[in-house]
Amino acid sequence: MPYFICPNCRRRSLDHDGLENLTQEAVGCAHCGFGFLFELMDDYYPAPNTGFVVCDRERRILAAGRGVFELTGFGEQELMGREVMAALGMDGTADPNPAEIAIEWGVRQLGKRLPLRTRSGVSKEVTADFFPAYDDDGGLLVAISPAQTGS
Repeated sequence: MPYFICPNCRRRSLDHDGLENLTQEAVGCAHCGFGFLFELMDDYYPAPNTGFVVCDRERRILAAGRGVFELTGFGEQELMGREVMAALGMDGTADPNPAEIAIEWGVRQLGKRLPLRTRSGVSKEVTADFFPAYDDDGGLLVAISPAQTGS
C-alpha cells in the first residue's frame, strides 16, 4: 500500500490508489487543505523542522511547504519556477547531483549533507532527502532539515 505525505504540513497517510473517492482527482491533504499529496514507496518520518519542496521533472520548484521559509528565508513566490539546487544554493559541492540521480534513476537519495545558501547569503549545512515521483507527471520531493551538529 502506497504511503503519502503532505508537502505542506508533513502529515503522513496511506491510500490504496491515490485518488479521491471514485473520481480521478488526486488526493488532497485532509488536515491542512493542501492541493495534493506526494506518493512515497516507503514510509518517511521527517524531522519536526523539515521543509519540503516539490519540483517538476525538470527540477523546477512548484511548491514550498511549511518550514522552507524558516530554513531559507525565501518565500514560496520567490522560489516558484526556479531549479531547486540553484535556487537554494545547494549546487556547489553536490557531485553527482542528488536531484538529477533521483529523477533519472527513480531512486531515493537520503541523508545528503549539502551547503544551503539562505536569502540573506548565509551558507549553512543541511541534510537533504530526495524522493522521485512515481506518477505520470514525474518530479521530485526534496526534504530539507538543518544538519545535526556533531554527526
